[in-house]
Amino acid sequence: MFLEIERKFLVADGSWQAHAIRHEHLQDGLISHSAERKVRVRIRDDSATLTIKAKREGIRDIEFEYPIPLSDARELLASHCGDLTLEKTRYFVPHAGVLWHVDVYEGSLDGVVLAEVELPDERADLALPPWVGAEVTGRPEYRKINLQRMRQGALAG
Repeated sequence: MFLEIERKFLVADGSWQAHAIRHEHLQDGLISHSAERKVRVRIRDDSATLTIKAKREGIRDIEFEYPIPLSDARELLASHCGDLTLEKTRYFVPHAGVLWHVDVYEGSLDGVVLAEVELPDERADLALPPWVGAEVTGRPEYRKINLQRMRQGALAG
């Protein structure tokens, strides 16, 4: 079990790209979800995990993550996730002693770019990089499931 304390931000501009130290391609699929918890399968380049997240309070989540065979992850994505899948490239960008994740989405979320940072404590001081925009932590419209639903609705309408 892992206690995840994460803050999420919009990205104001592309200047973060010059500071990225590496990147990876991710495929995510939601197997199950509610307002309080979710079960996700993820393929990260050539490995896979099954993750269970549950909301605690504030910006804290309890997270359980387990490695699974890549073939199982592909089958779960294909047979259990339906339209609740997404692809993104995650860039790792250090700033002021903290490693930021900048997620550049593809497919139905093409054009969405979000920055996330995990913190050791909710009250930890955080120096914001100049390329970070408004904080969207806890805003329901920036949950991935809601972003997908909004985009799918826009495409259907």
